[in-house]
Amino acid sequence: MDRLFAFYFFLLISGFIFADAGSIGVNYGRIANNLPSASKVVQLLKSQGIERVKVFDTDAAVLKALSGSGIKVTVDLPNELLFSAAKRPSFAFSWVQKNVAAYQPHTQIEAIGVGNEVFVDPHNTTKFLLPAMKNVHEALVKYNLHSSIKVSSPIALSALQNSYPSSAGSFRPELIEPVFKPMLSFLRQTGSFLMVNAYPFFAYESNTDVISLDYALFRENPGVVDAGNGLRYFSLFDAQIDAVFAALSALKYDDIRMVVTETGWPSKGDENENGASVENAAAYNGNLVRRILTGGGTPLRPKADLTVYLFALFNEDEKPGPTSERNYGLFYPTEEKVYNIPFTVEGLKNYHDHRSPVNRSPTVRAPVNGGGGVSKSTSGNTWCVANAEVGKEKLQRGLDYACGEGGADCRPIQPGATCYSPNTLEAHASFAFNSYYQKQSRAGGSCYFGGAAYVVTQPPRYGVCEFPTGY
Repeated sequence: MDRLFAFYFFLLISGFIFADAGSIGVNYGRIANNLPSASKVVQLLKSQGIERVKVFDTDAAVLKALSGSGIKVTVDLPNELLFSAAKRPSFAFSWVQKNVAAYQPHTQIEAIGVGNEVFVDPHNTTKFLLPAMKNVHEALVKYNLHSSIKVSSPIALSALQNSYPSSAGSFRPELIEPVFKPMLSFLRQTGSFLMVNAYPFFAYESNTDVISLDYALFRENPGVVDAGNGLRYFSLFDAQIDAVFAALSALKYDDIRMVVTETGWPSKGDENENGASVENAAAYNGNLVRRILTGGGTPLRPKADLTVYLFALFNEDEKPGPTSERNYGLFYPTEEKVYNIPFTVEGLKNYHDHRSPVNRSPTVRAPVNGGGGVSKSTSGNTWCVANAEVGKEKLQRGLDYACGEGGADCRPIQPGATCYSPNTLEAHASFAFNSYYQKQSRAGGSCYFGGAAYVVTQPPRYGVCEFPTGY
């Protein structure tokens, strides 16, 4: 590790660079039959130093329990009420009166999420989103609460057409004109912010062959260079958030702030849910808290200190779906911690990411038949080449990663460039895999790509192309 990289990584990860820092909150979901009372939950939040909470409705018992606590609250108008809030301003006014204004100022409601991940709602509520947001805001204006309470709506990353490299981030085309442009204009006019739900776990779970676990968990890693803008990323979380910032920039809404309304990692999952474990959940959430509370934004927006809400406060035993859905909690219903992480700057002073002493680098094995004009011997440098036997789909997937998030130098395999010919998937993948491998200083496991690549000790032969041995 060179000194410049070590210094940059220290600035990014070290626990005590006291700049203007972000804020940590938690999602308080209640799809369970064994949770403590709302008053006990408020005491738990206060005992942990948690100063922000997000709920998925406007339950009276919860909002009353939060009264006088000093904890800032984000409430939600559920998706099933979007139609009524959009079609009838009187309904939105009544809803705000009963569920927001009635609790002010003792319960410090600071934001309203109108709907949640509406674009993936199977009930096709997208067309009601913006009218509902406007009607709720107008109701706040009537109560003179619009300055202190902001209106937004959490979006999932599936609202993006492209998410990597981060610099290529863009919203889905069919949502831009009817939804995003008018919604972002509304957020700008009202001084609000975009709510985003981001889960690096999902990306890692389905791409363990190309995404490093250390990169997903904010642990020390060489970083990934965005080929589009040259920025180096040390975490998948930052890369995902910057993809949204890039999408905003593409629509000329660089001034819109962002709040991460959900992110988390499950402590348990089904057999096919790769990476779901107590150790990984503790590492992700603990390192994320450190990352947010010690200041600094993202590589693309270094001054954008984020407010982030961890998902979730409790394991919720009645949530449907795979095992992971019931195991995102920071606490068991008994109020015992699932794992021990801090939530405050003070708590960070004694925090350490405890990792198991296990070598996670995959073992690299060459296939029986090298193919592609590759000669193998036992002398000289080493190169990384494609294994054609895994099939085109896996090769293409590895090539996309290497040239995108992996930061390989793929300019020589572009049309008209020196290594474009032969124009085959195997040749191009080999060049990209080798570029990535050399940029990673030929580290163990960096020539793997889920079995789509292997190491050779003779220079690869593809036309007149010369494969580098370093950068």
